[in-house]
Amino acid sequence: MDLSNLQGAAGSTQSDNFRRGRGHGSGNGKTAGKGHKGQKARSGAPRPGFEGGQMPLYRRLPKRGFKCRNSKTIIGINLSALEAFEDGAVVSVETLIEAGVVKNPRDGVKILGNGELTKKLTVQANAFSASAKEKIEALGGKAEVI
Repeated sequence: MDLSNLQGAAGSTQSDNFRRGRGHGSGNGKTAGKGHKGQKARSGAPRPGFEGGQMPLYRRLPKRGFKCRNSKTIIGINLSALEAFEDGAVVSVETLIEAGVVKNPRDGVKILGNGELTKKLTVQANAFSASAKEKIEALGGKAEVI
């Protein structure tokens, strides 16, 4: 049992898909489920979160932080992680996921120059550091930006 499996008891929830205010025989006539008089019985009732003119909670609490909507989360992979592949292999983001080097590529994969590489590889990634590109090409491999 966990939160994703919870549901109401059988018969406890009712459909909200019926017409209100169509006579007392319908079971929801006259006041149409709004009770008698009062602000909530009338049209133009206040929006959710309205506190009767008191400074609302969302304005009382201090604002914190900023989330840049244009930022990208790039996953960095060191050259030493590419040693898992055979000599002459084509290494792409898909093959990195299959090999278990990357779990979630997010917005892209960047190859970093930390560690040693001893194999000739064709590496296809979103970005390369200058040292990583230099080390790959020194062994006769290719660094292709996709």
